Amino acid sequence: MAFQIVINLIIAVMWMFLSESYTTSSFIAGYMLGILLLLLLNRFIPDKFYLKRVWKIVKLFMLFIKELISSNIDIVKLVYKRNPEFEPGIFAMQTDLKSDWQITLLANLISLTPGTLSIAVSEDNAYLYIHAMDIDDINDSIRNIKDTFEKAISEVTK
Repeated sequence: MAFQIVINLIIAVMWMFLSESYTTSSFIAGYMLGILLLLLLNRFIPDKFYLKRVWKIVKLFMLFIKELISSNIDIVKLVYKRNPEFEPGIFAMQTDLKSDWQITLLANLISLTPGTLSIAVSEDNAYLYIHAMDIDDINDSIRNIKDTFEKAISEVTK
């Protein structure tokens, strides 16, 4: 991925030199030309096209923003109820992620979402212990985390 970014930047700078226009718009035009060339010559480059991974990272970020907003709304509804009834608790979620930084990213995304907090990771990195402010169904909470954050993280890191 880094190799493709460097090649794309070199193409953009070369485009600026060849067109003898040292402006931002000339650089962007060269960068777009570089993207097109890398896309056309993708079979000669060892890695997958890097913008696919960039797009997956953007999707993960947008998923986090969506979950952040929806959980904030849920917490505000819960806090401003006249007689709030919620059931806090701690549950263990088995994770399919293997590397330390994937598990760290998952734990941080869970902790940054209001109403949930990652407490610990098991010794074998197989379980993540999570505190939730309101747990209706533990299996539903686990399925929600697996279908959103864990799935998006595994797509980004393929």
